[in-house]
Amino acid sequence: MTEWANPWAFLGLLIVPLMIGWYWWRQRVSQPTITFPSSSNLKPLMGRYRPLLRHVPFILRVLAVILLVVAVARPRASLDEQVVHSEGIDIVMALDISTSMLAEDLEPRNRLEAAKMVAKEFIDGRISDRIGLVMFAGEAFTWAPLTLDYEVLEGLMDQMQAGVVEDGTAIGKAIAVAANRLRNGDGKSQVMILLTDGVNNVDQPDPLTAAGAAAELDIKIYTIGVGTRGNARAPVRTPSGAISYRNVEVRIDEDLLRHIADLTGGQYFRATSTEALRAIYERIDQMERTEVEIEHIRNWKELFYPFAIAAFLLLLAERLLAITRLRNLALAG
Repeated sequence: MTEWANPWAFLGLLIVPLMIGWYWWRQRVSQPTITFPSSSNLKPLMGRYRPLLRHVPFILRVLAVILLVVAVARPRASLDEQVVHSEGIDIVMALDISTSMLAEDLEPRNRLEAAKMVAKEFIDGRISDRIGLVMFAGEAFTWAPLTLDYEVLEGLMDQMQAGVVEDGTAIGKAIAVAANRLRNGDGKSQVMILLTDGVNNVDQPDPLTAAGAAAELDIKIYTIGVGTRGNARAPVRTPSGAISYRNVEVRIDEDLLRHIADLTGGQYFRATSTEALRAIYERIDQMERTEVEIEHIRNWKELFYPFAIAAFLLLLAERLLAITRLRNLALAG
Protein backbone atom coordinates (compact mmCIF):
# COMPACT_ATOMS: atom_id res chain seq x y z
CA MET A 1 0.00 0.00 0.00
CA THR A 2 1.38 3.39 -1.04
CA GLU A 3 1.00 6.42 1.22
CA TRP A 4 2.27 9.98 1.24
CA ALA A 5 4.38 11.15 4.18
CA ASN A 6 3.90 14.86 3.34
CA PRO A 7 0.62 15.19 1.41
CA TRP A 8 0.58 18.93 2.10
CA ALA A 9 3.45 19.25 -0.39
CA PHE A 10 0.95 18.89 -3.25
CA LEU A 11 -0.03 22.50 -2.56
CA GLY A 12 3.18 23.26 -4.40
CA LEU A 13 1.45 22.24 -7.64
CA LEU A 14 -0.43 25.54 -7.47
CA ILE A 15 2.73 27.17 -8.79
CA VAL A 16 2.39 25.31 -12.11
CA PRO A 17 -0.54 27.37 -13.50
CA LEU A 18 1.26 30.53 -12.32
CA MET A 19 4.36 29.48 -14.23
CA ILE A 20 2.31 28.75 -17.33
CA GLY A 21 0.51 32.12 -17.09
CA TRP A 22 3.75 34.02 -16.62
CA TYR A 23 5.37 32.19 -19.53
CA TRP A 24 2.41 32.88 -21.82
CA TRP A 25 2.44 36.59 -20.87
CA ARG A 26 6.19 36.85 -21.45
CA GLN A 27 5.85 35.28 -24.91
CA ARG A 28 3.19 37.83 -25.80
CA VAL A 29 5.18 40.91 -24.82
CA SER A 30 8.71 39.94 -25.76
CA GLN A 31 10.43 39.13 -29.01
CA PRO A 32 13.84 37.59 -29.63
CA THR A 33 16.53 40.28 -29.89
CA ILE A 34 19.41 38.16 -31.16
CA THR A 35 19.41 36.01 -34.26
CA PHE A 36 22.04 33.83 -35.78
CA PRO A 37 22.12 34.04 -39.55
CA SER A 38 24.73 31.33 -39.61
CA SER A 39 22.09 28.86 -38.58
CA SER A 40 20.56 28.85 -42.04
CA ASN A 41 22.29 25.60 -42.86
CA LEU A 42 20.20 23.93 -40.15
CA LYS A 43 16.85 25.20 -41.37
CA PRO A 44 16.07 22.10 -43.45
CA LEU A 45 16.50 20.05 -40.29
CA MET A 46 14.44 22.39 -38.14
CA GLY A 47 11.63 23.02 -40.58
CA ARG A 48 8.19 23.52 -39.14
CA TYR A 49 9.24 22.16 -35.72
CA ARG A 50 11.53 25.13 -34.95
CA PRO A 51 8.80 27.26 -33.31
CA LEU A 52 8.01 24.41 -30.98
CA LEU A 53 11.61 23.89 -29.89
CA ARG A 54 11.75 27.21 -28.07
CA HIS A 55 9.16 25.88 -25.60
CA VAL A 56 11.16 22.77 -24.69
CA PRO A 57 13.20 24.39 -21.84
CA PHE A 58 10.03 25.68 -20.21
CA ILE A 59 8.28 22.30 -20.56
CA LEU A 60 11.27 20.61 -18.94
CA ARG A 61 11.19 23.15 -16.10
CA VAL A 62 7.46 22.56 -15.46
CA LEU A 63 7.90 18.77 -15.46
CA ALA A 64 10.83 19.11 -13.05
CA VAL A 65 8.72 21.20 -10.66
CA ILE A 66 5.93 18.61 -10.73
CA LEU A 67 8.37 15.79 -10.01
CA LEU A 68 9.99 17.77 -7.19
CA VAL A 69 6.58 18.31 -5.59
CA VAL A 70 5.91 14.56 -5.78
CA ALA A 71 9.33 13.85 -4.28
CA VAL A 72 8.75 16.27 -1.39
CA ALA A 73 5.36 14.62 -0.77
CA ARG A 74 7.42 11.41 -0.16
CA PRO A 75 5.54 8.47 -1.61
CA ARG A 76 6.31 5.33 0.38
CA ALA A 77 5.18 1.72 0.51
CA SER A 78 3.96 0.20 3.74
CA LEU A 79 5.74 -3.03 4.67
CA ASP A 80 3.80 -4.52 7.56
CA GLU A 81 5.49 -7.15 9.67
CA GLN A 82 4.04 -9.41 12.32
CA VAL A 83 6.15 -10.60 15.21
CA VAL A 84 4.57 -13.58 16.96
CA HIS A 85 5.24 -14.02 20.66
CA SER A 86 4.16 -17.48 21.84
CA GLU A 87 5.66 -20.22 23.94
CA GLY A 88 4.01 -22.91 21.80
CA ILE A 89 3.42 -26.58 22.55
CA ASP A 90 4.92 -29.82 21.27
CA ILE A 91 2.61 -32.17 19.37
CA VAL A 92 3.33 -35.64 17.97
CA MET A 93 0.76 -37.12 15.61
CA ALA A 94 0.85 -40.95 15.61
CA LEU A 95 -0.92 -42.30 12.54
CA ASP A 96 -1.92 -45.94 11.93
CA ILE A 97 -0.76 -47.05 8.44
CA SER A 98 -1.83 -50.69 8.67
CA THR A 99 -3.56 -52.16 5.59
CA SER A 100 -6.94 -51.91 7.31
CA MET A 101 -6.62 -48.13 6.94
CA LEU A 102 -7.30 -48.68 3.22
CA ALA A 103 -10.95 -49.44 3.99
CA GLU A 104 -13.09 -47.18 1.83
CA ASP A 105 -15.61 -45.90 4.37
CA LEU A 106 -14.21 -42.34 4.52
CA GLU A 107 -13.81 -39.78 1.76
CA PRO A 108 -11.99 -38.97 -0.46
CA ARG A 109 -10.66 -42.52 -0.99
CA ASN A 110 -10.14 -44.37 2.27
CA ARG A 111 -9.41 -43.92 5.97
CA LEU A 112 -5.71 -43.24 5.46
CA GLU A 113 -6.20 -40.53 2.85
CA ALA A 114 -8.92 -38.91 4.96
CA ALA A 115 -6.67 -38.99 8.05
CA LYS A 116 -3.77 -37.43 6.14
CA MET A 117 -5.93 -34.73 4.61
CA VAL A 118 -7.49 -33.65 7.91
CA ALA A 119 -4.15 -33.86 9.74
CA LYS A 120 -2.62 -31.46 7.19
CA GLU A 121 -5.50 -29.05 7.76
CA PHE A 122 -4.74 -29.24 11.48
CA ILE A 123 -1.05 -28.51 10.84
CA ASP A 124 -1.99 -25.51 8.67
CA GLY A 125 -3.88 -24.03 11.57
CA ARG A 126 -0.95 -24.02 13.99
CA ILE A 127 1.37 -21.02 14.38
CA SER A 128 4.23 -21.60 16.79
CA ASP A 129 3.86 -25.25 17.82
CA ARG A 130 6.48 -27.86 17.04
CA ILE A 131 4.90 -30.91 15.43
CA GLY A 132 6.32 -34.39 14.80
CA LEU A 133 5.02 -37.47 12.99
CA VAL A 134 5.05 -41.15 14.00
CA MET A 135 3.68 -43.90 11.77
CA PHE A 136 2.87 -47.36 13.01
CA ALA A 137 1.45 -50.71 12.02
CA GLY A 138 3.13 -53.84 13.45
CA GLU A 139 6.09 -51.57 14.26
CA ALA A 140 6.35 -47.86 15.04
CA PHE A 141 8.78 -45.35 13.56
CA THR A 142 9.47 -41.64 13.83
CA TRP A 143 8.62 -40.19 10.44
CA ALA A 144 9.39 -36.57 11.31
CA PRO A 145 11.01 -35.11 14.46
CA LEU A 146 9.49 -32.10 16.17
CA THR A 147 9.74 -29.15 13.80
CA LEU A 148 8.22 -25.80 12.91
CA ASP A 149 8.64 -26.45 9.19
CA TYR A 150 5.01 -27.22 8.42
CA GLU A 151 5.60 -27.39 4.66
CA VAL A 152 8.06 -30.25 5.13
CA LEU A 153 5.66 -31.96 7.53
CA GLU A 154 2.85 -31.88 5.00
CA GLY A 155 5.15 -33.26 2.31
CA LEU A 156 6.15 -36.14 4.59
CA MET A 157 2.50 -36.71 5.44
CA ASP A 158 1.75 -37.16 1.73
CA GLN A 159 4.45 -39.85 1.53
CA MET A 160 2.89 -42.02 4.25
CA GLN A 161 1.61 -45.24 2.67
CA ALA A 162 -0.03 -48.35 4.03
CA GLY A 163 1.87 -51.63 3.80
CA VAL A 164 5.40 -50.18 3.95
CA VAL A 165 6.05 -51.78 7.36
CA GLU A 166 5.05 -55.07 8.94
CA ASP A 167 1.28 -55.23 9.22
CA GLY A 168 -0.46 -55.12 12.56
CA THR A 169 -1.57 -52.58 15.17
CA ALA A 170 1.16 -51.82 17.71
CA ILE A 171 -0.54 -49.15 19.79
CA GLY A 172 1.87 -49.58 22.72
CA LYS A 173 4.90 -49.13 20.48
CA ALA A 174 3.37 -46.06 18.86
CA ILE A 175 2.84 -44.44 22.27
CA ALA A 176 6.38 -45.31 23.37
CA VAL A 177 8.02 -43.88 20.22
CA ALA A 178 5.91 -40.72 20.30
CA ALA A 179 6.52 -40.22 24.03
CA ASN A 180 10.25 -40.59 23.48
CA ARG A 181 10.07 -37.72 20.99
CA LEU A 182 8.11 -35.57 23.41
CA ARG A 183 10.03 -36.26 26.60
CA ASN A 184 12.81 -33.82 25.75
CA GLY A 185 10.54 -31.19 24.25
CA ASP A 186 10.76 -27.63 25.51
CA GLY A 187 7.22 -26.56 24.68
CA LYS A 188 4.72 -25.23 27.16
CA SER A 189 3.06 -28.66 27.14
CA GLN A 190 3.38 -32.01 25.34
CA VAL A 191 0.48 -33.52 23.40
CA MET A 192 0.07 -36.76 21.46
CA ILE A 193 -2.70 -37.42 18.93
CA LEU A 194 -3.01 -41.14 18.24
CA LEU A 195 -5.27 -42.29 15.40
CA THR A 196 -6.05 -45.94 14.71
CA ASP A 197 -8.78 -48.12 13.23
CA GLY A 198 -8.00 -51.42 14.92
CA VAL A 199 -7.29 -53.49 17.98
CA ASN A 200 -3.84 -53.71 19.52
CA ASN A 201 -2.29 -57.05 18.52
CA VAL A 202 1.33 -56.54 19.58
CA ASP A 203 2.08 -57.52 23.19
CA GLN A 204 5.12 -55.39 24.00
CA PRO A 205 4.98 -52.80 25.22
CA ASP A 206 1.52 -52.97 26.72
CA PRO A 207 -0.51 -49.91 25.59
CA LEU A 208 -1.69 -49.04 29.10
CA THR A 209 1.82 -49.38 30.52
CA ALA A 210 3.13 -47.08 27.77
CA ALA A 211 0.28 -44.64 28.46
CA GLY A 212 1.11 -44.66 32.18
CA ALA A 213 4.74 -43.84 31.39
CA ALA A 214 3.56 -41.00 29.14
CA ALA A 215 1.39 -39.68 31.95
CA GLU A 216 4.44 -39.61 34.23
CA LEU A 217 6.08 -37.33 31.66
CA ASP A 218 3.01 -35.05 31.66
CA ILE A 219 2.16 -36.05 28.10
CA LYS A 220 -1.51 -35.73 27.25
CA ILE A 221 -2.86 -38.25 24.72
CA TYR A 222 -5.89 -37.69 22.51
CA THR A 223 -7.02 -40.95 20.93
CA ILE A 224 -9.13 -41.22 17.79
CA GLY A 225 -10.86 -44.38 16.56
CA VAL A 226 -11.55 -44.01 12.86
CA GLY A 227 -13.99 -46.10 10.83
CA THR A 228 -17.68 -46.56 10.28
CA ARG A 229 -19.80 -48.81 12.44
CA GLY A 230 -20.64 -52.27 11.15
CA ASN A 231 -18.87 -53.36 7.95
CA ALA A 232 -16.67 -51.50 5.50
CA ARG A 233 -15.45 -52.26 1.97
CA ALA A 234 -11.73 -52.98 2.11
CA PRO A 235 -9.03 -54.39 -0.21
CA VAL A 236 -7.87 -57.91 0.68
CA ARG A 237 -4.87 -59.72 -0.82
CA THR A 238 -5.67 -63.23 -2.06
CA PRO A 239 -3.21 -66.16 -1.75
CA SER A 240 -2.22 -65.58 -5.38
CA GLY A 241 -1.17 -62.01 -4.61
CA ALA A 242 -4.12 -60.36 -6.32
CA ILE A 243 -6.21 -57.67 -4.63
CA SER A 244 -9.93 -58.18 -4.17
CA TYR A 245 -12.52 -56.20 -2.23
CA ARG A 246 -14.91 -57.45 0.38
CA ASN A 247 -16.86 -56.14 3.32
CA VAL A 248 -15.00 -56.62 6.58
CA GLU A 249 -16.11 -55.99 10.13
CA VAL A 250 -14.94 -52.75 11.71
CA ARG A 251 -13.33 -53.60 15.04
CA ILE A 252 -11.93 -50.78 17.19
CA ASP A 253 -10.94 -51.27 20.81
CA GLU A 254 -12.73 -48.17 22.04
CA ASP A 255 -12.40 -49.16 25.69
CA LEU A 256 -8.61 -49.30 25.38
CA LEU A 257 -8.42 -45.97 23.54
CA ARG A 258 -10.69 -44.33 26.10
CA HIS A 259 -8.60 -45.72 28.97
CA ILE A 260 -5.38 -44.42 27.39
CA ALA A 261 -6.88 -40.95 27.06
CA ASP A 262 -8.21 -40.99 30.64
CA LEU A 263 -4.83 -42.04 32.05
CA THR A 264 -3.09 -39.04 30.51
CA GLY A 265 -5.75 -36.37 30.91
CA GLY A 266 -6.70 -36.49 27.25
CA GLN A 267 -9.93 -37.47 25.53
CA TYR A 268 -11.18 -40.23 23.23
CA PHE A 269 -13.07 -39.51 20.01
CA ARG A 270 -14.78 -41.72 17.42
CA ALA A 271 -14.75 -40.63 13.78
CA THR A 272 -17.22 -42.44 11.54
CA SER A 273 -16.87 -39.98 8.65
CA THR A 274 -14.42 -37.47 7.26
CA GLU A 275 -16.52 -34.59 8.53
CA ALA A 276 -16.61 -36.12 12.00
CA LEU A 277 -12.84 -36.51 11.89
CA ARG A 278 -12.44 -32.89 10.85
CA ALA A 279 -14.68 -31.79 13.73
CA ILE A 280 -12.55 -33.84 16.16
CA TYR A 281 -9.34 -32.15 15.04
CA GLU A 282 -11.04 -28.77 15.33
CA ARG A 283 -11.98 -29.57 18.94
CA ILE A 284 -8.44 -30.66 19.74
CA ASP A 285 -7.17 -27.53 18.02
CA GLN A 286 -9.30 -25.37 20.32
CA MET A 287 -8.45 -27.32 23.47
CA GLU A 288 -4.70 -27.18 22.84
CA ARG A 289 -4.26 -23.50 22.05
CA THR A 290 -1.69 -21.25 23.66
CA GLU A 291 -2.02 -17.51 23.87
CA VAL A 292 -0.39 -15.87 20.89
CA GLU A 293 0.57 -12.21 21.03
CA ILE A 294 1.04 -10.66 17.62
CA GLU A 295 3.02 -7.43 17.45
CA HIS A 296 2.42 -5.37 14.34
CA ILE A 297 5.44 -3.45 13.11
CA ARG A 298 5.07 -1.05 10.21
CA ASN A 299 8.13 -0.33 8.10
CA TRP A 300 8.31 1.95 5.12
CA LYS A 301 10.08 1.76 1.80
CA GLU A 302 10.77 5.24 0.45
CA LEU A 303 9.72 5.70 -3.18
CA PHE A 304 10.60 9.36 -3.75
CA TYR A 305 14.13 8.77 -5.04
CA PRO A 306 13.20 8.14 -8.72
CA PHE A 307 11.09 11.33 -8.76
CA ALA A 308 13.88 13.40 -7.25
CA ILE A 309 16.48 12.00 -9.66
CA ALA A 310 14.19 12.52 -12.66
CA ALA A 311 13.54 16.16 -11.57
CA PHE A 312 17.29 16.79 -11.25
CA LEU A 313 17.93 15.34 -14.72
CA LEU A 314 15.16 17.47 -16.26
CA LEU A 315 16.55 20.63 -14.66
CA LEU A 316 20.00 19.72 -15.86
CA ALA A 317 18.68 19.16 -19.39
CA GLU A 318 16.83 22.49 -19.24
CA ARG A 319 20.01 24.34 -18.19
CA LEU A 320 22.12 22.63 -20.82
CA LEU A 321 19.57 23.42 -23.48
CA ALA A 322 19.45 27.04 -22.33
CA ILE A 323 23.19 27.53 -22.98
CA THR A 324 23.45 25.57 -26.20
CA ARG A 325 23.09 26.77 -29.75
CA LEU A 326 19.94 24.68 -30.15
CA ARG A 327 17.96 27.07 -27.95
CA ASN A 328 19.32 30.06 -29.81
CA LEU A 329 18.30 28.44 -33.07
CA ALA A 330 14.85 27.90 -31.69
CA LEU A 331 14.61 31.50 -30.55
CA ALA A 332 15.92 32.65 -33.93
CA GLY A 333 12.98 31.04 -35.66
